[in-house]
Amino acid sequence: MRETELIKKAKNARLKAYAPYSSFKVGAALLTKSGEVYTGSNVENSTYGLTVCAERVAVFKAINRGEKEFVKIVVVADKNQPITPCGACRQVLSEFAKDMEVVCANLKGKIKRYSLKELLPEAFENLPTDETDNLKHDG
Repeated sequence: MRETELIKKAKNARLKAYAPYSSFKVGAALLTKSGEVYTGSNVENSTYGLTVCAERVAVFKAINRGEKEFVKIVVVADKNQPITPCGACRQVLSEFAKDMEVVCANLKGKIKRYSLKELLPEAFENLPTDETDNLKHDG
């Protein structure tokens, strides 16, 4: 799928955001290896801590449909500069694609491209599962 189409899908998803507290609406479009696209928009909560970002909504929708191989994500917000995914979203994305393409755009047509590895060079890895693994992780 062409990047312009993904940006359009992310912009449309942004319109569905639930952001009554911050008025900061974000949309995302996630392209999977199979060619499917899953969109998401941020969903705020009055406690803020329970807010879910657009990127994670898109990932969770894809996972729910059996997709686990991601190629690219587009994130769109109405800011002067394109925004990048937050740290939590970067970590969730890295669970499924260590070095996918991340395209960040604003409503004015400005675009920045990154690799996930560039945005999260030292992603958290699996916890040790037995004594042997524990030995590998000791200083």
